Amino acid sequence: MEITPTAIPDVLVITPKRFGDARGWFSETWNAARFKAAGLDYAFVQDNHSASADVGTLRGMHYQAPPRSQDKLVRCTRGAILDVLFDARKGSPTYGQWVAEELTAENGKQLLVPKGFLHGFVTLVSDSEVQYKVTDYYDAECDGSVRWDSLGIDWGLSTSPILSAKDVNAPAFQHWESPFIYERNP
Repeated sequence: MEITPTAIPDVLVITPKRFGDARGWFSETWNAARFKAAGLDYAFVQDNHSASADVGTLRGMHYQAPPRSQDKLVRCTRGAILDVLFDARKGSPTYGQWVAEELTAENGKQLLVPKGFLHGFVTLVSDSEVQYKVTDYYDAECDGSVRWDSLGIDWGLSTSPILSAKDVNAPAFQHWESPFIYERNP
């Protein structure tokens, strides 16, 4: 497993090793003991899977507020996405900054999304699927979204994205109060 920090040090790109032969390949995408040995100690409790039919489907920028904040381990298992994280942790040295990583079924990269980040992605090809693990259960009362186009993110779009009603009606960042407080890692 290769672990690479991004421009925001708390956000990591994790690329599991693939072992291939004439039949295809095998990859261990999560192993609690190996991740813990690498300093990544997470207790994932729920797996999620989304499918998007069309290029330009944008899902985001979503979060789960405390007390149900979630760390996520995100991967694209079919197609390709641009995965985007925005630091919404008040007091963070990288507050208001964002990072993006192209995740594809071919490159096998995973993105570790810490609690306190807004998260979203846009599909780069049709029929893309995304799977991710989370460290807390979904709670509708803690579910939230911030308008995707109010964060200064370069989504690389040449046309308007395909959005859900939730994302169309999300508040703009300047009208949103973050529930997240930065906690320095030891």
